[in-house]
Formats: sequence, C-alpha cells, structure tokens
Amino acid sequence: MSGFIVFFVFKAARVIVASRSYADFASEATFDIKKCDVHKLEETPPTTAVLTREEGLQYYRTMQTIRRMELKSDQLYKQKIIRGFCHLYDGQEACCVGLESGINPTDHLITAYRAHGYTYTRGVSVKEILAELTGRRGGCAKGKGGSMHMYAKNFYGGNGIVGAQVPLGAGIALACKYFGKDEICVSLYGDGAANQGQIFETYNMAALWKLPCIFICENNRYGMGTSVERAAASTDYYKRGDYIPGLRVDGMDVLCVREATKFAANHCRSGKGPILMELQTYRYHGHSMSDPGVRQVHCPENYYRTREEIQEVRSKSDPITLLKDRMLNNNLSNVEELKEIDVEVRKEIEEAAQFATTDPEPPLEELGYHIYHNEPTFEVRGANPWIKYKSVS
Repeated sequence: MSGFIVFFVFKAARVIVASRSYADFASEATFDIKKCDVHKLEETPPTTAVLTREEGLQYYRTMQTIRRMELKSDQLYKQKIIRGFCHLYDGQEACCVGLESGINPTDHLITAYRAHGYTYTRGVSVKEILAELTGRRGGCAKGKGGSMHMYAKNFYGGNGIVGAQVPLGAGIALACKYFGKDEICVSLYGDGAANQGQIFETYNMAALWKLPCIFICENNRYGMGTSVERAAASTDYYKRGDYIPGLRVDGMDVLCVREATKFAANHCRSGKGPILMELQTYRYHGHSMSDPGVRQVHCPENYYRTREEIQEVRSKSDPITLLKDRMLNNNLSNVEELKEIDVEVRKEIEEAAQFATTDPEPPLEELGYHIYHNEPTFEVRGANPWIKYKSVS
C-alpha cells in the first residue's frame, strides 16, 4: 500500500512540475537568420525573424511528420508494397513548411514529382498520401496517381514531366490576375529542371504580363546522379530570370524560407510582377528509388556525392535539428515536450501505414472514372477492345 502511495505522490509531483514548466516557457523569441543574396532588388527580406512558441511547435510537428512519412515510404517501397516512381523529400522539409507559412491557404501551388511534403502542407492527411502511394481506394487520387500525381484544393500536383509544371503555374497566375483576386501562384521546380527551355519561355511571358507568380527553384545540389556544376554553366539560379528579380535563400532554415516567402508574396501582390527564389537545400535519399544516392566505384571524383558529405549535412544543417535547438536554447519548449510530439507522430505514421496496406485497391471497373469533371457518363474502351468501361465524374 505504501508503495502505491509513494508512486501516486511521485506521479502527481511530475504532473505539477510539468504544468509549471509549461507555464514558464517563453511565448516567443527573435532569431538572426542568414541574409539572402538578391538580384535586381533594392530591398531585401529581414535578417531577423520572430518565432512564437505555437509556431515553433507546429513547424516541428509538421517537419517531423513529413520526415517520418518519407522514411516509411522508403520502407514500404523496399518491401515492394509501393511500386513505380517514388521521389522522397526528407532533408528538404524546411522548404515546404517555411513556404506554406509565408503564403495564404487561398494562394495556389504547383510543383514537380517530389511532391509528398507539399501535398501534406496543403492539407492532405498522411493516411491519404500513403494510401495513394500504395495505390489504394482511400488515396488522395483514388489510388490512380501514385507518388507523382497528388492533388488538393489550390494544389495542382505533383507533375511527372520535368519542368512542365512551370508554364502551368504561370497559367494559374494569369487566372489570378484575370479574376482580380488577391491571390498568387507558387510554381516550384528543381535544379535539374532549371535548364529546361520552357522555363525561360515562361519567365518571358510572366515578366511581360506582370503575373503574380513566385518561381521557386529547389536547388538540392544534385539531379539524377549529377551535381549542379556538371549540369549548368551558371548555378546562380536566382539570377536566371534576367529581368525578373531574384532571391537566394537558405532552404535548410524554416524561418529564412518563411521570411523570404512573405517578402516575395508581397512583391507579387503589389502588382510588380513575378519574382524568382532559389532555395538552397539538400535531399538525403537519392533522386528516386532507382538512384543509390551516393558515388559508385566507377564514378569520376566530381560526379556525385559521398556518404561523408550526406553525414556532414545531417550533422550541421538538418532543418529539424536546427529548429529543435533554437526552441530548446530559447525556452520555447523542452526535451520532454518534443519527445511527446515525436511519439505522437510515429503513432500517426504507423496507423496511416496500416491503413495504406489494408485498404482495398480500386476495382477494374473504375478504370474510366474521373476522366473529366462534371461530364455525363460515356463509354471508355479498355486495352481489350471488347471490354467497355463507364466514365463517372
């Protein structure tokens, strides 16, 4: 009995200590952030940023969720539960979280095939994302899109053709301007796509028509097995818009990305036309699941990265670790609270993975569903000309 009393008193004391420590947390803190390099801009984003305790906890949870979701995706792919294309986003979490915190939910966003993080920050649940990856009915595209084709309100994918989302983004920005709404479009692409001709054609139209579009190059330093130095004569991607002003941003710092995005969004909303942002970031996995992600024996010295380089980035520049250290060192949280978030995130990911591996696949008769929106039903011929499917909007 006495042992029970001691345990009860100890547990109660822990609760009291926890409640006191939570009450003693600072409500906000101010941080110095890296100055952005600029092109054709007289003003620059701020070099300090205020982070509230609530924002810090939200950013931490979101980035941890994306990180764990991508690690689970890697595991499911290696188990052959996820098939086809799969491009993981771990290491780049500060880009999508910082960007989303710098724009409005009513703004529009379109990206390339490394889309899982943006799908989540645009409001799609982990359960729907993982179910889409495994090709199940509960996926955000009913199991028909997979890794590269996910959509949500004001989110236009996930696009498989390298660089093709950039002119689409300009079209969305044109619609924003045409309808006179105070909305902008964020159009994202990678350093590999930055050399596509259609991107420069889009720059030209956007500059001529002063479209409210933020062009964002997520420069993670490598394309498919190739460093940016081997692929581009100029790696100053933020200057490539020529007459379009540009920013080069530390893409591993969520606060730096947030402040630069707010600056760029205000530029577009004020009627000044497009702006270009280069986010200097890093991906921990290979380009896709077919890319080992590190230099192979036969590779030239400057061809691809080493395991040591990846480890150095993890130890010095990890976006989640950077945010965590800031919060702990400035009394915005404590180790126990952040560990609780980690446990909750792991539980959410495991439950989502359980759903994604048990939810049924779409039946064959739904092959012709969702071809067009709000169109009358019509017959769709399958691979076998004697089998007919019905379209359903």
